[in-house]
Amino acid sequence: MDTARTFMRILVVEDDAKIASFVVNGLKQSGFAVDRSPDGEEAHVLASTTQYDAAIIDIMLPKLDGLSLVQRLRKEGLRVPVIILSAKASVDDRVKGLQAGGDDYLTKPFAFSELLARVQALIRRSTNAAEPNRLTVGDLQLDLLTREVTRAGEKIELQAREFALLEYLMRHAGRVVTKTMILEHIWDYSFDPQTNVVDVLVHRLRHKIDKGREMLHTIRGVGYVLKPA
Repeated sequence: MDTARTFMRILVVEDDAKIASFVVNGLKQSGFAVDRSPDGEEAHVLASTTQYDAAIIDIMLPKLDGLSLVQRLRKEGLRVPVIILSAKASVDDRVKGLQAGGDDYLTKPFAFSELLARVQALIRRSTNAAEPNRLTVGDLQLDLLTREVTRAGEKIELQAREFALLEYLMRHAGRVVTKTMILEHIWDYSFDPQTNVVDVLVHRLRHKIDKGREMLHTIRGVGYVLKPA
């Protein structure tokens, strides 16, 4: 399943404006339609009147807390897949979240790439949809299961963030992605964007995958695009 072309709808329930903006912008850039609610009561109304493919719900919410919201939705027979967000990382807290009716539990801070992967997995399970195990752009291939990357059959060793960046670029092959999009996708919401980390990461990845035939191009003043050599 290529979520960038399915236009599925996600409900984000988060009262922290910075975190909400980070999540909502990242999901929209990944091709989702997104509604955001800052409190549990409003979220309950939205979830009861709109069909969502998944919901991302923070525990600490005004008016109606996240666990109570999930319990209410489940009691009313709403089976929308739910990822619970929390600053609490203990086993007991995760168990409470899952027992309340959550399908997954993610602790803060988190990288958007992990959240996106969990959203995609939940949607696949709920719809029984299959996602390709391999991404291909020209002679460059990325295996999502083994995390192996090859170009023209030659294996390429990548670090975790290099792999996340390459996967993101391959899912958006032929389209320009901005530095802001990359920052929001790979780093967590608490990261200071006033650095050159994207340039450094792109430089490292380009050095590993281009091999004399350029695939990763810089669009000056805009961002980057990956396309077949």
